Amino acid sequence: MEKIKLGISSCLLGENVRYDGGHKLDRFLKDTLGEYVEYVSVCPEVECGLGVPRESMHLEGDPDSLCLIMTRTRQDMTQRMVNWARKRVTQLEKEALCGFIFKSDSPSSGMERIKIYNENRMPVKKGVGIFAGIFMAYFPLLPVEDEGRLHDPVLRENFIERIFTLKRWREVLKKKENRENLIDFHTKHKLLILAHSPRHYQMMGRLVAGQKSISLLELNRQYQALFLESLELKTTPKKNTNVLQHMMGYFKEQLSLDEKKELLEVINHYRLGYIPLVVPVTLISHYVRKYDQPYLREQVYLNPHPLELQLRNHV
Repeated sequence: MEKIKLGISSCLLGENVRYDGGHKLDRFLKDTLGEYVEYVSVCPEVECGLGVPRESMHLEGDPDSLCLIMTRTRQDMTQRMVNWARKRVTQLEKEALCGFIFKSDSPSSGMERIKIYNENRMPVKKGVGIFAGIFMAYFPLLPVEDEGRLHDPVLRENFIERIFTLKRWREVLKKKENRENLIDFHTKHKLLILAHSPRHYQMMGRLVAGQKSISLLELNRQYQALFLESLELKTTPKKNTNVLQHMMGYFKEQLSLDEKKELLEVINHYRLGYIPLVVPVTLISHYVRKYDQPYLREQVYLNPHPLELQLRNHV
């Protein structure tokens, strides 16, 4: 797979574009995840014509009617930012991004809980950065996160799993258009979908089963919408345990009594929070190779992203 194209706030890559002339380099994003992605860096303030260094800004008003205000001179930069952002998102559409990583707490790039100051200069954390809000409205199903939230291992795993899976789907759309490609993709991603949303798993199964009744273009559109919606829902130990037990059923004729007992214990220890998901997944992967289980061998759930990212190592 070619590198995943990902939008990112420029300062997170170490670019000196912040109001104080500094940066907010994130080593995991630049060095670790950067091995697998091609970043498209965006700095709203600099790209809309403001210098470095510059006067700081903040949001004022209410969540439905935000103003971007210079903190010292009180200059209103809202319309300037909005005009630039609307033009920029149309340019980014041509980049075929698989997601975006925003800068937390930024009045232009923060995706949630940004301070909004009222007339008494008292802040409430209910805002969305001007550019981030316009971007998310323009690309409603595209995976987005901010670097602060990515410090949470569950949110990090979910976001990275989504961008890798979206890239695989985009690769399918590049192939010669036929229904077999979608069916093959869905078959390989069934257990991954189940781990995120049993409801979407059923809905997508019905869609694929009845796919001959609609055009391929409409089928791809409906499938993509359901697929991205399903991945937005986070996996949980309960949902993962259901998938692990489901996979165990494929070995009922091959596993010895001791192997069955060991696998059940490992799955239960994961369910109780004693061990990370990588432990039962590794054991099942071993049995897939040992007994050459063809269906599970093709399941993306067992290897949805590079092992080097260590995303399933948390408890």
